[in-house]
Amino acid sequence: NLATGADRLAWNKLAQKLRVPIGTVLGILFLLLMHPSARSLWIGGAITLPGCLLRLWAAGHIEKGRVLTQSGPYAYTRNPLYLGSFFMALGIIIAGQSYWLLPAFAVFFVIFYFPVMKAEEQELLGGYGERFVEYAGRVPMFIPALRKSPEPSSGFLWSRVVRNREHRNIAGLAVAEIILILLYFLK
Repeated sequence: NLATGADRLAWNKLAQKLRVPIGTVLGILFLLLMHPSARSLWIGGAITLPGCLLRLWAAGHIEKGRVLTQSGPYAYTRNPLYLGSFFMALGIIIAGQSYWLLPAFAVFFVIFYFPVMKAEEQELLGGYGERFVEYAGRVPMFIPALRKSPEPSSGFLWSRVVRNREHRNIAGLAVAEIILILLYFLK
């Protein structure tokens, strides 16, 4: 069982390194297989936009490596950035009417993002100890709580959004949306 734990820890660390490059490749492949309609673009956009806004909100609160962020969306879920990414990707797949890709997306998300969340929890535990344990005890890992957890106050700052390079995710989303719109008009 010790080997299993060590293997799991090794995979969690590897998943942290691989999730973005593999996700980018899969995203490009997925886009090539999509065939959007006007209706699917609107429905997908209605799912993608809240994911994008959640990521922006989270990026404006997090101080990576500096403090244990518990404000803003972090008062509802410990991983609002990943939750936002989930809805952004889900919205793109729905916008592209490639519903058969949903199981592949779900498998990718579980195989990569869950281990990444676990690896990051270990890092936070090592850095913040009992403060993280207390936070993790009152705020769910992924599915948001319906009630806001009491939090130390820290306001949203656009400078954090920029420092956390969230503009890259927004640019990637914009490119994906433009490709879907072009696919719709070129069919």
